[in-house]
Amino acid sequence: MIETLAQGRDALVLMPTGGGKSLCYQIPALMREGVTIVVSPLIALMADQVAGLEELGISAAYLNSALSWPQQRDVQRQLAAGSIKLLYVAPERLVMPATIELLKRIKIGLFAIDEAHCVSMWGHDFRPEYGALSILRELWPEVPRVALTATADLNTRREIVEKLLIDPKEFVASFDRPNIRYRVAEKGKPAETLRELVDFIKEEHAGDTGIVYCMYRATTEDVANTLCNHGIRALAYHGGMSHEDRTANLETFLREDGVVMVATIAFGMGIDKPDVRFVAHLDMPKSIENYFQETGRAGRDGKPADAWMAYGLIDAVNQRRLMEMGGGDEMYARLTRTKLEAMLALAETAGCRRQMILRYFGEESGPCGNCDNCLEPPKMHEVTEDAKRLVSCIWRVNQAGGTAFGANYIVQVLQGEATDRILLNGHDKLSTFGIGKHLSAEEWRRILRQLIARDIVRVEALNMGGLTLGQARGLLKGEEQIFIRSTQKATKRRRRIFEELTGEDLVIFERLKQWRREKANETGKLPYQVFNDATLEDIVRLRPINSGQLAQASGVGEVKLARYGREVLQIIREYVAPGKSA
Repeated sequence: MIETLAQGRDALVLMPTGGGKSLCYQIPALMREGVTIVVSPLIALMADQVAGLEELGISAAYLNSALSWPQQRDVQRQLAAGSIKLLYVAPERLVMPATIELLKRIKIGLFAIDEAHCVSMWGHDFRPEYGALSILRELWPEVPRVALTATADLNTRREIVEKLLIDPKEFVASFDRPNIRYRVAEKGKPAETLRELVDFIKEEHAGDTGIVYCMYRATTEDVANTLCNHGIRALAYHGGMSHEDRTANLETFLREDGVVMVATIAFGMGIDKPDVRFVAHLDMPKSIENYFQETGRAGRDGKPADAWMAYGLIDAVNQRRLMEMGGGDEMYARLTRTKLEAMLALAETAGCRRQMILRYFGEESGPCGNCDNCLEPPKMHEVTEDAKRLVSCIWRVNQAGGTAFGANYIVQVLQGEATDRILLNGHDKLSTFGIGKHLSAEEWRRILRQLIARDIVRVEALNMGGLTLGQARGLLKGEEQIFIRSTQKATKRRRRIFEELTGEDLVIFERLKQWRREKANETGKLPYQVFNDATLEDIVRLRPINSGQLAQASGVGEVKLARYGREVLQIIREYVAPGKSA
């Protein structure tokens, strides 16, 4: 891939979050003459990306609204002088006439378009301003372009190529993130689900950095407060907060250890903190692309991490309703429905979750042995006849009432609950009234989840989530079987990240982390830009007492060795017995 770009040919790069996409344009940027223009939608994080490059001794800058006019003029002067190798620009800024004129006056070696899936209306994060980037190949046809993304199905890939590239060579890395353990917990009442989240964090990730995703803004603040009340350091992040509060909370999350960020999906793209040990979802994402990208923010350092999701009937109902309310043309609606059905199937599957995710992206694998279903295969039992009873009840209630009724109402009819509403509607006279007393309300909801996931039952968006029948013919004709999980409690598993670090090694590791925090605060860098945890762990194992030995640790290059080597060696020497050979 690097050779392709170095030779001046376009490239499309698909690589999972944490797979090293940035190296795909940073190395060619150093090989090619001129400036590499990096198109990124992440204005808030450009400064951090530039700081990370500077830590490696690479000259980089950014142009965005956060800079004062004198600062922008200084960047322009550096560009004209040829002293910048990488320039980060937001897409809307890049296509402004003033920026175009600026770029026409300098030598450009490469265009790198990050988060390229944003160009596609089929993608999960469509941004119209990305479409205007087609101007790059019109104005600079001789300059190679690389489009990079972590998630793109075939339709999205096709549109990226059509709008941004010319005859590109495609590089698709494995989507597997073997260090991430996927698991799904059954969602109960809100208070019960929150309690389960608290237990998950305290029992399996005490003191770890993590992200908790919620669908609604108000929920993020409530959940953050609940976590804080249970002794977990948590902050909220959503689009309704002031810019100052969001920035302050992001800064705390990036700079400090053990912070849990509770956020909407407004928090995420470009978050490359390597030591995030878990990503939890309190609400199901709308597609596997969204789920894969969000969970991919965990374990970017390659160490064990968890992807935990609470899922229940309310998720299936809410996502169906939001999808139906989304509008768009028939083709787009059908695509959205297909993506949601795939996500529902992932949540409901009794098979290997990793295998299902990889298959979605066109990659085959065997069972992983490291997701909840592989570790504790669920016990399933057939409920086909009960599923038929549920379908029959929906049909009869809707026929008798002239409108669609919601899930709770249907379950009440099945269980024979003579509520005022049921009596008023006369649904206690139906043949399906009370035929479901042999199952609990929760078991009926599990069956209903399966039927919604298979499009046998549909949710009416414009009728307050009323249920109607979809593709029910196969079930009623005996051509389909329905199975649900038997109730079983998942085993709690504390996953130690630094298994080998015990005794004095662990003491040295914590001492180095303390030094790293102090150095980051002193220099204005983020801690992981100084050294990430994996590098500190390697240093502890090596216990170097001279520069040559320290240079053997992963992540210690010439620039960082010169910048931090003396102080790191001084710390190590405090623990090394006198007389060790230098």
